[in-house]
Amino acid sequence: MSKVLTLLAGVIIGLILGGIFTFYYFIGAPQAAQVPGQPIQPPEQGGIPAGTAQVVLNQQFFNNVLEIIFRDMNAPSFPLNLSQERADYQIKPEKIAFFENEKTCDGRITLLPEGSGVKTSVQLENGKINVPLAFKGNASVLGNCIQFSGWAKGVFTLNYDAEQKNVYGKINVETVNLDGVTPLAGGLIAQFVQNSLNQKVNPITILKGKQISLSLPVSATDGTLNAQIKDVRAEIKETDLSLFVIYDFSGTKGIQPAQ
Repeated sequence: MSKVLTLLAGVIIGLILGGIFTFYYFIGAPQAAQVPGQPIQPPEQGGIPAGTAQVVLNQQFFNNVLEIIFRDMNAPSFPLNLSQERADYQIKPEKIAFFENEKTCDGRITLLPEGSGVKTSVQLENGKINVPLAFKGNASVLGNCIQFSGWAKGVFTLNYDAEQKNVYGKINVETVNLDGVTPLAGGLIAQFVQNSLNQKVNPITILKGKQISLSLPVSATDGTLNAQIKDVRAEIKETDLSLFVIYDFSGTKGIQPAQ
């Protein structure tokens, strides 16, 4: 009897270790997709320089946007990819037989406005942008279609691309919490979810330089006032995110077409 239990324990441990090895061999440790530019820095201690425009976005603004997306649009949905580079290892839809019925296992994760005791939202606190995400989905594991739900804890950061003059956002999912999934399958599914969210959501375009650069004709001077973005800084205070767009102003003779 003891030999049988030892054998079963060895098989179970082998399956777990094999699944983990397979995951990291094909995927590697889950990391957020690369985002152009460098992390945005806070304003300099000397104060905000002249020629700076300030854009203030509060927590309620972000959450209103999320409410509209869930209310008026399709809920964001992503395939459970094993790897961004190795697309041939994507989990593909399968038909799983349940008695006389067949159920399609499409291997996708869908964000929910609320679930697992968590509301999908943006939380500005302690100088950070936290993003809890509720979700549901399914995946084929060892021939079984497993329906799952849960929530993920993510942190939102901002990058500024000096070449393109664009501001990008990046969500880095740190932890994934599943509801009622066995440990054997739950570990792999949690990694799939984390990897897919980190790879498929990013990057998020916040501001495009072309939208906020200026070229204003001044007819009284027969000239044109130009303002090109020089740098972008950011600061979080309480529930407000302030973006400081620092301009480099210049003037040219002659009227140029307004942009």
